Amino acid sequence: MNQLVTTRQEPNKDQSFLKLVAILTMLVDHTGVVFFPGVLWLRIIGRIAFPLFCWGIVLGVERTKNWRLYGLRLFLMAIVSQAPFALALSHQWDHFNVVVTLFLGFLAIVGIQHKWYHSQVWAPILCVFIAAGFQMDYSWPGVLLIILMYLAKDSKGGLAALMVAFCLYWAGGQIVPHSFVHRLSSTGFRPLDQAVQSMLSLVKIQSLAILALPFMLIPTNSGIRLPKWFSYLAYPAHLMLLWLLTLIL
Repeated sequence: MNQLVTTRQEPNKDQSFLKLVAILTMLVDHTGVVFFPGVLWLRIIGRIAFPLFCWGIVLGVERTKNWRLYGLRLFLMAIVSQAPFALALSHQWDHFNVVVTLFLGFLAIVGIQHKWYHSQVWAPILCVFIAAGFQMDYSWPGVLLIILMYLAKDSKGGLAALMVAFCLYWAGGQIVPHSFVHRLSSTGFRPLDQAVQSMLSLVKIQSLAILALPFMLIPTNSGIRLPKWFSYLAYPAHLMLLWLLTLIL
């Protein structure tokens, strides 16, 4: 009975299902960036991906039998992904890909777990400062989100409160442009009253990462088992494919 109550109170830990959703929404997002930059709904769907990848790091560190090997795989994936990331998304080479952000979050969690010379204090702070000192996807807020997710990993309420608060203050997003609001009001959604238009014009795209929350809270027990190689290669492989398609098309 106690185990059943605990399970109900815990967030969704169906790791393979969450990875699959993250990969698919990431693919939608990057397809929009590369081929349909003016189609906002693709970017909105893409906001689901990053929180799920962060949550995946928390679950991965919690479940791994060898944290060194887990970290090595992340590190190698970050290196392999840099060229496809820069080429497909037209970033400078000194702008690091999102796996670097995830790797720093991983290091912070390991520091908290192992408590080497009070590393539960200095490791998270150091990782956040490193992320702030370099240009990378999601930067220090992304690393901080992973750390806070780890601290809230056993509580649905805690994780929900964290995501709501984080999405409210997250300032890294782009404001939904007035042109989008105008197109929306002139299509099948017409007429929109002035209040709704004003609300839409103030929405920050990154704050819509809150759309990932239901996936993180509602238990799925899907039974999906993704091959380990698929999870690690999906990021660099889809970016390389998008880049090759831009050359062909």
